Amino acid sequence: MASILNPYTPPVRANHIAFNEPNISGGEQGHIAAAIHSRKLAGDGPYTKRCQRFFEECYGYGKVLLTTSCTDALEMSGILADIRPGDEVIVPAYTFVSSANAFALRGAKLVFADSQPDNPNIDPEQVEALIGPRTRAIVAVHYAGILCEMDRLRDIAAHAGAMLIEDAAQALDATYRGRPAGSFGTFAAFSFHETKNINCGEGGMIVVNDAEYAHRAEIIREKGTNRSAFIRGEIDRYGWVDIGSSFLPSELNAAFLWAQLETVKDVQARRRAIFRRYMAWLRSSMEERDIAVPDVPAECCGNGHAFYLVCRSAEHRSDLIEALKGRGIQTATHYAGLHRSQFFHSRHDGRMLPNSDRFTACLLRLPLHSNLTDGDVDHVAEAVIDCA
Repeated sequence: MASILNPYTPPVRANHIAFNEPNISGGEQGHIAAAIHSRKLAGDGPYTKRCQRFFEECYGYGKVLLTTSCTDALEMSGILADIRPGDEVIVPAYTFVSSANAFALRGAKLVFADSQPDNPNIDPEQVEALIGPRTRAIVAVHYAGILCEMDRLRDIAAHAGAMLIEDAAQALDATYRGRPAGSFGTFAAFSFHETKNINCGEGGMIVVNDAEYAHRAEIIREKGTNRSAFIRGEIDRYGWVDIGSSFLPSELNAAFLWAQLETVKDVQARRRAIFRRYMAWLRSSMEERDIAVPDVPAECCGNGHAFYLVCRSAEHRSDLIEALKGRGIQTATHYAGLHRSQFFHSRHDGRMLPNSDRFTACLLRLPLHSNLTDGDVDHVAEAVIDCA
């Protein structure tokens, strides 16, 4: 029940299982109240610094800066990478628009690569084939918290003299060969949107793993000024020294995020347990029906961000959505391939991207959030087996 100290009341289910419920740790209001009491509400206050230090120390990242969204972190990456008109950036077609738009804003020519046949992550074979003399960056999007083939992508990028940029919006705490998402690229972008494992409503962060870019990242994030250096007492006054924008979140967002980080291990453990429970229920039965479940390579440890099915056809997916809806289970499709988008289709070079098209038409995500009980998971899995 809600109270003055903790007015959050979990949703009344009434035999309804929501696709997503934002994680609430219980400590958010106390930290937000402390931030208000401090009278430090704008960005880069104590809570912002506390969160940034947590990620740097916990995951061994270079410089971490909180941003207002993962989109902003990606846009900062485009500026830091000095993407210019005519530069080519290789991006997976099956991804959220921000993965591509951040570089389109810089005037880049987007070159879309297909997904792998057995999972939505970018196909390194395609990336290698698409490398050209103007390739400036490769964007690796870690779909569903399962990392791309980072060894291959790093080698390809190094050989081409291109930057590797990680869109790790969904991949906090996931690893590849024991290394965390966000530690491979020159830059990495994370999301703390309410749909993510750890959230602050709207928020994100950029990871800068090359110290050469750390100082400029601060400037770009502070509207193109050297205000951060001024606050540290390194200069007498600050001014406009570069391009940039207002990418800082408020202390209220950071205070909310800090409460989430206090319980991050428990949240991640729960989501991974739900993922494993779905897999135990559904792997064999779905394979018998020619329906794919997530492919998790042996070198990857996912973070339980999403559990999805790849249905036999678009019609089969629509039928399954309606059948599960009839049982009170909310599901969600996902991206539409960007190569076919209204904005880009006339600019696409005409290559067929069949795997992206298949995931666009057939991928269906099941409920997965930290409020699910084992009974909820069992109910969803049984319903999928009955209806699929």
